[in-house]
Amino acid sequence: MGTNEDRDRDAIGELSSLDDPVRRRLYDYVRTCDEAVSREDAAKAAGISRTLAAYHLDKLSEAGLLTAGYARAAGRGGPGAGRPAKRYTRTDRELSVSVPPRDYALLAGVLAGVLAEAVAADGSGAVREAVAAAAHAAGRSAGGEDLTAALRGCGYEPATTAAGSIDLRNCPFHRLAREHTELVCWLNLHLVRGVLEAGGQQPGRAVLAPRPGRCCVVVDPPVQESEDAAVRRPHGGGR
Repeated sequence: MGTNEDRDRDAIGELSSLDDPVRRRLYDYVRTCDEAVSREDAAKAAGISRTLAAYHLDKLSEAGLLTAGYARAAGRGGPGAGRPAKRYTRTDRELSVSVPPRDYALLAGVLAGVLAEAVAADGSGAVREAVAAAAHAAGRSAGGEDLTAALRGCGYEPATTAAGSIDLRNCPFHRLAREHTELVCWLNLHLVRGVLEAGGQQPGRAVLAPRPGRCCVVVDPPVQESEDAAVRRPHGGGR
């Protein structure tokens, strides 16, 4: 399995791959794309040649920061579609380095396990509600008027959809979520609701919507008050 020193040495090598500004631009572009990215698209996004993009993308893949594979463009198949092209996607790996090495992930896993057992054993639901309250308070502390910035500050990768909802493209607690899915989803839900409330928005916009490769929470578009309701609402003042 390797020691903490070994893991940190590997992580330092992987993170050093992002020191190059061109390589970082390519990585950030691929990371924000839902579909696998071709060398041509990545080169255009980074403003460089296809050959240079291919070199850097392969280096990022070798470092474990991207996953490479071969596929045709979406909607293209059959005779005349051409050969599959090399494409790149993000990985779910989490990279962190501490000097001297510290294994906070181990502690987090132990605490999450204890908490999950406590939630399961508590028939009253008090522990579950305590988790929700703590997550909500943390979200309120991290929130602000700029919702996107606040979510990023909490470790999420928010992306606004054409329908106006906010898709969280990652789970900041992915490693823990694999073993304690229900607990982490509950925590995510109330953390995001706290962030919304801190920004003066409707906490109920955050709803559970688990999907592969995404956070279990989606932020729905704001509820717009109908014109009829606005007309019927009494105005201040009296006769």
